Amino acid sequence: MATKWTDAPTRTIYVDGVPFAYRELGVDTGVPVVFLHHLMAVLDDWDPRVIDGLAAHRRVITFDNRGVGASGGSVPFTVEEMGRDAIAFIRALGLEEVDLLGFSLGGGVAQMVALQAPDLVRRMILAGTGPRGGGGIDEITKVAVKAYIKAAFTLSDAKNFLFFPRTPEGKRAAKDYLARLKERTRDRDKHISLRARRAQLKAIRAAGLAREDDLSVITQPVFVANGDHDLMVDSSHSADLARRIPNASLTIYPGSGHGGVFQHHEDFVKKALAFLAA
Repeated sequence: MATKWTDAPTRTIYVDGVPFAYRELGVDTGVPVVFLHHLMAVLDDWDPRVIDGLAAHRRVITFDNRGVGASGGSVPFTVEEMGRDAIAFIRALGLEEVDLLGFSLGGGVAQMVALQAPDLVRRMILAGTGPRGGGGIDEITKVAVKAYIKAAFTLSDAKNFLFFPRTPEGKRAAKDYLARLKERTRDRDKHISLRARRAQLKAIRAAGLAREDDLSVITQPVFVANGDHDLMVDSSHSADLARRIPNASLTIYPGSGHGGVFQHHEDFVKKALAFLAA
């Protein structure tokens, strides 16, 4: 397998007749780590420092879920369905046990995987996310729209406003992160469609308004991380998530927002590897 994110080829596997685009890299030892990405993201939106940091010690698998990027089909309108698609993809690869790293929307999907197929999950890392039914999560659409308007007026990427605080430190972190996303120059993924974006926003709003899940049944070890000023998923939701999962630990990064694990990628990778190796 490839050892660097910039060199990992994009592959395709058919799941119930639907093509799923994915990449894998790293050391083929131990339980693979499957990444579940965020709202409006495709494969190229993963931070290479996080991917390469984990891949130095583990087999890492990233993929576009149904209807996203180069994957076929249509984006489901619920996180439960997204979870079922993720389970089907993992099993199509012939994997019987995985670790999950879910960021933002991907953290919600990871929870669905653990609830629907607990035998498939060994450990989970949930970053920049919260529980289904958390208050305010249904407001993400408004936050995203405001950020995209600001981005349009400033001719910049909306992630500047969604992921990082508008402090000198946050602006530097945003600049560095966005530069890292451009390091891969060949075999880039397809952009996410407007239709897919709308479906994801609908799924997130439905999750925010849904009845809370009984997270006490998730008995796997879970590492929860976030920044201390998350505009998209209030940091208190991450703390609530860690309280409700019996075997969970929590790290809140100071002076950072939704993309706290990218702003503090060195510490996050170190903690993530220690957690996965425990």
